[in-house]
Amino acid sequence: MPKRKKKTNNTDNQYTAKQIQVLEGLAAVRKRPSMYIGSTSSRGLHHLLDEVVDNSIDEAMAGYCKTIEVVIHPDNSATVTDDGRGIPVDIHQETKLPAVTIVLTKLHAGGKFGGGGYRVTGGLHGVGISVVNALSEWLEVEVSRDSGIFFQRFERGDAVSDLKKTGKSSRTGTKITFKPDPTILEDTTFDFDSITHRLREIAFLNAGVKINLKDEREENKETSYKYNGGISEFVSHLNKNKDLLFPKPIFFTEKKDDVEVEVALQYNDGYTENILSFANNINTEEGGTHLAGFKAAITRVINDYARNNLLSNGKKPSLKEGENNISGDDVREGLTAVISVKLLNPQFEGQTKTKLGNSEVRGIVSYVVGEGLNNFLNENPSISKKILDKSISALNAREAARKARNLIRQKNGILGLGTLPGKLADCSEKDPLFREIFLVEGDSAGGSAKQGRDRRFQAILPLRGKILNVEKARLHKILDNNEIRSMVTALGINIGEDLDIEKLRYYKVIIMTDADVDGAHIKTLLLTFFFRYMKPLIERGNIYIAQPPLYKLEHNKESYYLYNEQELNDKLKEIDGNPRIQRYKGLGEMNPEQLWETTMNPGNRILKRIELEDDLEAETMFTVLMGDKVEPRKDFIYQHGLEVKELDI
Repeated sequence: MPKRKKKTNNTDNQYTAKQIQVLEGLAAVRKRPSMYIGSTSSRGLHHLLDEVVDNSIDEAMAGYCKTIEVVIHPDNSATVTDDGRGIPVDIHQETKLPAVTIVLTKLHAGGKFGGGGYRVTGGLHGVGISVVNALSEWLEVEVSRDSGIFFQRFERGDAVSDLKKTGKSSRTGTKITFKPDPTILEDTTFDFDSITHRLREIAFLNAGVKINLKDEREENKETSYKYNGGISEFVSHLNKNKDLLFPKPIFFTEKKDDVEVEVALQYNDGYTENILSFANNINTEEGGTHLAGFKAAITRVINDYARNNLLSNGKKPSLKEGENNISGDDVREGLTAVISVKLLNPQFEGQTKTKLGNSEVRGIVSYVVGEGLNNFLNENPSISKKILDKSISALNAREAARKARNLIRQKNGILGLGTLPGKLADCSEKDPLFREIFLVEGDSAGGSAKQGRDRRFQAILPLRGKILNVEKARLHKILDNNEIRSMVTALGINIGEDLDIEKLRYYKVIIMTDADVDGAHIKTLLLTFFFRYMKPLIERGNIYIAQPPLYKLEHNKESYYLYNEQELNDKLKEIDGNPRIQRYKGLGEMNPEQLWETTMNPGNRILKRIELEDDLEAETMFTVLMGDKVEPRKDFIYQHGLEVKELDI
């Protein structure tokens, strides 16, 4: 296994004002903030902090930063401090301004445009820190370098003081404190959990860099991350609640044509893949050329290994030379992997940087993965056999799933155009944008929902019992489940890689279950299915949860529907006398009019849209709640004080 190369400081690589190039001003940022940070919601707020942290990480990738401190203050301002070289403070020849002032007030100004300030960087466009300044009520920068400490303050993007030397220092680094502008951002309250997820991810990707986080809004709320094992530890973290095929992740790294490639992978006995790809520390959620190179290489290598080594009844298996008889899906079943590439001139799709486009990276990653994995398989035959057995088992299951699909199509058109399920009560509206479907727990509640709905735009699909836990089943078993087949047919789209979201028959897919433990279990089973096999519906915001009331309170001929204990207690404090209180045990206890009035009427109802804020956390949570291991699930239940009930999950 190749050893990780240690980074060393390059004392010849001077970072001064000469490396700062000015492309244009800051004009449009405050006018159109969403163009630069994606949105003005909580996501955009945290993007500002990410931009500041990314600047410090760029110093770490350049080999100059070992420690980063992040502090959230009581007024919701934030400070990021690093021990890098410090932003240059000398005078820029063209503008006659200090370099740090230019970096903070000019869009597309920085040391990331080939001036020699950085070789590898995630801040490709050079808009990050200036955008943070523009969208902050105020920002203060303190730079330690050149034996001094330098300070400057800005308000809403404009300098309100000159750069001043305020003291002496033998250290180097940059400290930036900023307060997001509430006149532009809808949300200016930092979320500790969201920040920890991103900082932990960054620490995994930069082995040996220590990142400290402190939240001064609460006493003793702080954490620290440092992973000397880098992405190998990342894979172990992702697999921590899974049953593994072998104990330690496979890791290899190599630098080729100025592209640094790191890959770590490990198999578990599950049926889904979890592959994360990064380019210059940016999470490329939509993949790109590095992910394509990885997938092609691992499929090719395992097929070659199977042809050369697998014996079946004393004979070579019937795998055709030069063909991938074991498909990519087969090879990646149960695979957890992290791919990290670092390159000089990354080409991302837009400022959001969700997909890498460098064509040369595919071949480089494919070569590195091919060589590294081939060597590992040949040197570790016992592990290789486990991987191969897993892939062959997936191949057989895929063939069974193919037969199941064909049989289903022949019977009733599921997964294709054909007859809708008989228990579906469809609506008359033709435009999917204005149609919604309720997935209802039980025939009784389904009957009430069918009678109480607005037939013009509301469809009802009753689900009998609990659907299959897809976390523990392969595709052919999933396709055999009647309730899942009914859902897939009603929604009009395929599942997995064949999913075409444009064929979705209803814009709103609403899960409506009883407000009890069984109802929560059914919701979790449905969400697990959507997350594993129809994730684009969650990503696009098509999945909703209905909120039926828990109580009906009657007093002085008035009726009140209350949705939780707190609402009930508050209402009881408001009224005199002895009201009549009914606790609903299930949706079936409501008559059609009540169900419409409380849960289905768009004018009154409460719907919660399911949003995927943190893919990694969601992955972990579905594994804990729905996976094979019992202990992590018990720990979660006890930790959150939930009602304990034996469930068949």
